[in-house]
Amino acid sequence: MADRIARPRVGHIQFLNCLPIYWGLMRSGALIDVDLHKDSPDRLNAALVAGDLDIGPISQVEYLRHADELLLLPDLAVGSDGPVLSVNVVSTKPLTELDGARVALGSTSRTGVLLARLLLGERYGVRPEYFRCPPELTQMLLEADAGVLIGDVALRALYEAPRKGLEVTDLGQAWRDWTGLPMVFAVWAVRRDFAAAHPGVVKEVHEAFLRSRDLCLAELDQVAEAAARWEPFDAATLATYFRTLDFSLGERQVAGLREFARRAAEIGEAPALPANGPEFFLG
Repeated sequence: MADRIARPRVGHIQFLNCLPIYWGLMRSGALIDVDLHKDSPDRLNAALVAGDLDIGPISQVEYLRHADELLLLPDLAVGSDGPVLSVNVVSTKPLTELDGARVALGSTSRTGVLLARLLLGERYGVRPEYFRCPPELTQMLLEADAGVLIGDVALRALYEAPRKGLEVTDLGQAWRDWTGLPMVFAVWAVRRDFAAAHPGVVKEVHEAFLRSRDLCLAELDQVAEAAARWEPFDAATLATYFRTLDFSLGERQVAGLREFARRAAEIGEAPALPANGPEFFLG
């Protein structure tokens, strides 16, 4: 790194949706330049906010709640412009019939859960009774009429649920149908104090992430084949998933982020973004 300091503490989500970013860091050799912390999204959110990480992925909701402490890294996110495949509502009945029904939240993913609540309440016009439980579909539906699943378990349910006669609603596609915009689930951010003290380091880490993403996108079939050795999905399923995800943060994605922020603010779940927000690291 340009600045001779301890290696920057960088977060990495241990979900399939971030495996392509990690693959590229490994292939490019950039891992040697960072102190990588692999963990769940919730723990990484908390670590970045607490200052225990310098740079890392953070859920859109937690970014919005702490935007005054963070700067976004440009053109880097995990989202979808249509189906996402791994953020789903699995239900025993149509979503329009869930008013007053029990809906299990099988994830602590704040963005995915809030997206489900926004869609059910505002688009489908229902007010279910929500409760949290472990993300195990059979158990969830013993206690509820529908379950919200996020991540790898949701990807499995996408293929298993229809065989059980269950309905699956892809929340990325539902958001796109509702708003016409992409959905951003997680962004990469740097703490403002770290960016001010070490802009050269942040620039190098950001460029490494962008190179990583682009390298992975050029080698997606290889990534999928390698991942299929260790994951409960075949290579074709993983390649489809990785190609479905949107790792960019351009004008359309920022518009989607702002729209989600506006709707979250309306129901008191996050502060409204300032008129000129979000703010990016421009080092």
